[in-house]
Amino acid sequence: MHPLSRLACALLLAAPLFASAQVGKIGTADKSDPAEACTDFDAYANGQWLATTELPPDRARIGSFDALRVANDRLLETGLAELAANPARQTTPGLKLLAAQYRAGMDSAAIERRGLSAVQPWLARIDKAERAALPALIGEMARLQVAAPLAVFVGTDAKDATRHALLLSQAGLGLPDRDDYFGSDDNSRKLQAAYRVYAERLLKAAGAPADAATLDALMAFEKELAQASMTRVQRRDPNATYNVMTPASLKLQAPGFDWAGWLQAYAGLGERQMLIVGQPGFATGLAALAEQAPLDTWRTYLRVRALDAVAEFGPQPVASAYFDFYSGAIRGLKAAPPRVEQVILMVGGRTGGSPLGETLGEVFVDKAFSPLAQQRALAMVADIKTAMQRRIDNLTWMSAPTKALAQAKLAAMTVKIGGPETWKTYEGLALQPDDFAGNQLKIAAWHTAQRLAELKKPVDRSRWNTSPHIVNAFAAGGNQIVFPAGILQPPFFDEKADDASNYGGIGMVIGHEITHHFDDRGRQFDAVGNLRDWWQPADAAAYKARADRVAALYSSFEPVPGVRINGRQTLGENISDLAGVQIAYDGLQIALQRQRQSEKSAGKPATLVNGRTPEQRFFLSHATIWRGKYRTEALVDQLRTGQHSPGRWRILGPLSNIPAFAQAFSCKPGDAMVAGEPIVVW
Repeated sequence: MHPLSRLACALLLAAPLFASAQVGKIGTADKSDPAEACTDFDAYANGQWLATTELPPDRARIGSFDALRVANDRLLETGLAELAANPARQTTPGLKLLAAQYRAGMDSAAIERRGLSAVQPWLARIDKAERAALPALIGEMARLQVAAPLAVFVGTDAKDATRHALLLSQAGLGLPDRDDYFGSDDNSRKLQAAYRVYAERLLKAAGAPADAATLDALMAFEKELAQASMTRVQRRDPNATYNVMTPASLKLQAPGFDWAGWLQAYAGLGERQMLIVGQPGFATGLAALAEQAPLDTWRTYLRVRALDAVAEFGPQPVASAYFDFYSGAIRGLKAAPPRVEQVILMVGGRTGGSPLGETLGEVFVDKAFSPLAQQRALAMVADIKTAMQRRIDNLTWMSAPTKALAQAKLAAMTVKIGGPETWKTYEGLALQPDDFAGNQLKIAAWHTAQRLAELKKPVDRSRWNTSPHIVNAFAAGGNQIVFPAGILQPPFFDEKADDASNYGGIGMVIGHEITHHFDDRGRQFDAVGNLRDWWQPADAAAYKARADRVAALYSSFEPVPGVRINGRQTLGENISDLAGVQIAYDGLQIALQRQRQSEKSAGKPATLVNGRTPEQRFFLSHATIWRGKYRTEALVDQLRTGQHSPGRWRILGPLSNIPAFAQAFSCKPGDAMVAGEPIVVW
């Protein structure tokens, strides 16, 4: 048994709640007892913060990511207020649109006055829909990005990263996960009941039938959709979700649904159009329901999906229902965050990928990102890529042919830092400053039209698919890594801080994203980003054996009594954490060596800061960025539906498998933070 599997989770779940969260210092420690570093490094680095930091009623989680997001939102709040108050500041098409949507989102009186007018035409069409019209109606709703129950979009062809393809995927479930429809545990029953109440409130707000029989039929209908859906683990297999079909071949596999009529309504394309179908079994299940489910049940389902799409943008009867389900029941919030934060989130999306999200980046980059920060971050990327190159060379289990292709992939990897060089111009999009929900549907329809127009064009590798204000980083398609300006802030990165702190913070994030292109899923893509098997069979088997150990380790962690981490569902993230910390540490050593040579201080003791060596500050910085406190509901939701392990285990899991950590803090074999047989994937 790994020593960490014996550590109790009480520290995270039962710590007293007293003070408010703030963006913390880089590379500090809460406690000075060196022995505790070897038994529970999260407690050593973050124990005082955990014991004295209050989880406010309007937060599901707090930590370094969350505190930085709030700080970025405060900066955006100032910029948005200036933008809305002074038209002279609206110097680009994007900023003009942002000002209109921000004003609309903050105008609660106009939102109440508009009511459900934005979605009313669609509800009227649903009321009159006959069975033969369902495919076309579903296709037209998809143009508004209402997945009911199909998600369809223009994306990169996984086997040809230079071209676009039309991607079709399962969607349209109201509960967080397909397994929620079949669970009989307390959490599943709670979520089922909460969703039923949510659907009832939406339907009543629209004056639609919402009696017990109607809701029973809705739940049974969605359960059938869930039965046809792949699990999250199954969907991680890129080959299993790559199925080239056409409407004609779909008709043979999934009869009962007019696939040609659906595609014509969505995209104006014919039945010979190539589709990449993620889950053919879901298409079959959907087609059976299109043919067999009662028409009234279909109408109820489509009403709920349409209302759900605008609920958070709408008047109180539906907005409060939306909050109570998604934020209250699922994530445990007791109160809503400030309205301006909600509007920023609704405009930009959780990962900055909403069509209007880039406009927030225009405001943010102007205020919070410097050329010096970009230059220093690029230098760190170079060091960490060099570290990865050396680790590939030194792998004893990988053959020379696979090593050569791995090195070629690493060398071809490109990086985006900060934000795009040019901003979108949003031709053809016009918004009203008093129609928040209506604007959202216009934005969605505009975005669909724009993407469909690009279907036959080559992929633009310079495109940013996230907004620069986001506190996140990405391993993007086409063998790219992306670091928005929003995460290049303290405590992750400080252009004035020492290397040890920065490499332990944003450096680990850089290493993590590099490794994503070599994790159990990313390794299946080649140097240009095509899904292609470039591994020697024996090397692939050796990799799988190491990945299996990672999955087993994380599956042994139990953050909430009775709820373990799903080591298979989180495997890519955990591999990227394990290797990401290691190559960031190696990158630091490269930087320190370069510094010593430039200062002609080779052989001299390392400079101590607050009594800490650079190596100790590196690991403390890593622990700082992953500290966090969760509501139990939010933590359970992450464990069940998320791809990431909770922050505490992103500290304990990787560091206990890195001998350099044990050396830095003089840990000994048998200590909880020292794995008996460290797992090394890369």
